[in-house]
Amino acid sequence: MGKNLIQQKRGKGGPRYTAPSFRYKGKAGYHGLNSSEVTTARILDIVHCQGHSAPLIEIKYENGNTGLLQAAEGMRVGDSIEIGSSLSPAKPGSILHLKDIPEGTSVFNIESNPGDGGKFVRCSGVFAKIVTKSEEGIVVLLPSSKRKTFNPECRATLGVIGGGGRTEKPFLKAGSRFFKMKAKNKLWPIVSGTSMNSVNHPFGGRSSHAKGIPTQSARSSPPGRKVGKIAPKRTGRRKR
Repeated sequence: MGKNLIQQKRGKGGPRYTAPSFRYKGKAGYHGLNSSEVTTARILDIVHCQGHSAPLIEIKYENGNTGLLQAAEGMRVGDSIEIGSSLSPAKPGSILHLKDIPEGTSVFNIESNPGDGGKFVRCSGVFAKIVTKSEEGIVVLLPSSKRKTFNPECRATLGVIGGGGRTEKPFLKAGSRFFKMKAKNKLWPIVSGTSMNSVNHPFGGRSSHAKGIPTQSARSSPPGRKVGKIAPKRTGRRKR
């Protein structure tokens, strides 16, 4: 048995499958300011981070602190960002509480809990919409078409995240995709166990793709054999 499967190698924590976070520009979110603070910030630069799919902006707050945020479409170096002020005109990039954002507005980087910096809708080219406001909270339509209720004190950024259309550009060749995935330390390509050699996977070998090996594994099987259906209650097509 004794086969060291890929999922076991990844869980070991070795450098081959560890994300190269030391090359990341930093953590992007509403860090460095209080959730109730009303201030402005100026965009210093637009930066690229291999750990984020969306372009980031480096901003400087009025108190002198700097931070990183996801860039909204239409942002430029030197622009100012309004933070926490519901009286200022709403423009892309402004950071407001959900209770101060009108219904139907596009937002991104929504906080899950007040003060956590933003957890939802952070990928390039996506946005969410404020649907309704009720006593239970603010209902937001997420990019997945699901509706989620948030605390009214949670913050969000107005507009659409930059970098839209990123996935529409083809890689054209496998080499480009390989180095793209390697930059984030992602395992690629994903190969099925039946296509592997017998020394790498229990389903491998036999010089063909179709194997006559059961895909069920007992609960008492050693780790190198626990692939496929592990201790299933039942298998096969259900008979009526």
